[in-house]
Amino acid sequence: MAGRGTPATALLAKQRVPHELHAYEHDPRHDSYGTEAAEALGLRPERVFKTLVAEVDGRLTVGVVPVVRQLDLKALAAAVGGKKAKMAAVADAERATGYVAGGISPLGQKKRLPLVVDVTARDFETIFCSAGRRGLEVELAPADLVRLTGAVVAAIAA
Repeated sequence: MAGRGTPATALLAKQRVPHELHAYEHDPRHDSYGTEAAEALGLRPERVFKTLVAEVDGRLTVGVVPVVRQLDLKALAAAVGGKKAKMAAVADAERATGYVAGGISPLGQKKRLPLVVDVTARDFETIFCSAGRRGLEVELAPADLVRLTGAVVAAIAA
């Protein structure tokens, strides 16, 4: 993967966080990036997390939930002290994070957005999330993800 780093992988290296990168061939016809990653890497889908950008009271906020679940917008809003949440426009999410949809990593985002990780991440020694590019996942300890992003941990998956 030399020369093909992302802001997420650069952050992990700079902070010396133990992690492992897992690459796979992305199929643009697949209808779910997260499910595709789980299938391609032979992982239990509960351990693979997707990064979703929502708007809470007009402010972009990130939710990280298992790929087999949906983001509970009401719970996300409550977790950050907000009232109302809706999914953000893809263009807004891409502009704020610096990543393309399907490759948005919770790590190394262009703007530091409030971030909430679903509580189920704590069920695993390591979890997988996007490393900042379609076809590239990073495996790391949930506690490291929370620490690096300043995340709140809450039940936000429906």
